[in-house]
Amino acid sequence: METGTLFLCPTPLGNLEDITLRVLRILGCVQVIAAEDTRHTRKLLTHFNINTRMTSYHEHNKIKKAPFLLDILLKGGDVALVSDAGMPGISDPGEELVKQVISHGLAVVPLPGPNAAITALVASGLPVAPFTFFGFLSSRGAGRKKELAEIMCVQSTAIFYEAPHRLVKALSQLAAISADRQVVVARELTKIHEEFVRGTLEQVLAHFQSVQPRGECTVLIGPPPEKESQAQGSPEQLVAQLLAQGMDKKEAVRQAASQLGISRREVYQKVCVKE
Repeated sequence: METGTLFLCPTPLGNLEDITLRVLRILGCVQVIAAEDTRHTRKLLTHFNINTRMTSYHEHNKIKKAPFLLDILLKGGDVALVSDAGMPGISDPGEELVKQVISHGLAVVPLPGPNAAITALVASGLPVAPFTFFGFLSSRGAGRKKELAEIMCVQSTAIFYEAPHRLVKALSQLAAISADRQVVVARELTKIHEEFVRGTLEQVLAHFQSVQPRGECTVLIGPPPEKESQAQGSPEQLVAQLLAQGMDKKEAVRQAASQLGISRREVYQKVCVKE
């Protein structure tokens, strides 16, 4: 029996004109649309007069819903996966569904379209290649401190998504590591109030301390300047930087070794000699 196809259908970040003709065609002819938020997606479908059946697929029901979607595909039905905005499978549970569909030998077809990280990157003025994408950061705790420290260690442009109510805290923590590092905050992408705020971490932090951020934010951190990069090239300096961010010594050594491409033993030896 012929099996179905999972179509990854990107949806507009905010401007409905950004949806493609191909995405509209697929959404109109599949057996079911798996949506992160059916209420949100219903507005999109209504705008384009699409009446395809929908089902929810999100972080809280992905384990229960995956077998249902796989059954449709195995019986020959096509499924379209959408997120609330942008490309499904990036910073949402769609990634796990794709893996399961592939593991069953079924077809996955990605359709090109909007993506906040790439949209922000090409207009940022920061180096576009290479770049490192971190998605959404942990909301609190040691995991968040670890992620912020990792962001400042990468030698390329780093990109992450942040909620507006956590933006100032994130910029403050990053500025504590390197206040002069270049940063771009892109918010409300493709919408009426789209804005790019560019400058050093210190400057951009000051801006958002006086102007309350609104809307989802894409944050881009430029690569370290040569002088800072050389300092990070020292295991002692890098470990000290990570420890200052609240990371325990064992994890700091592991991160330093990974960033510098050397063994943990080498890092331990240099740090112990320094101490």
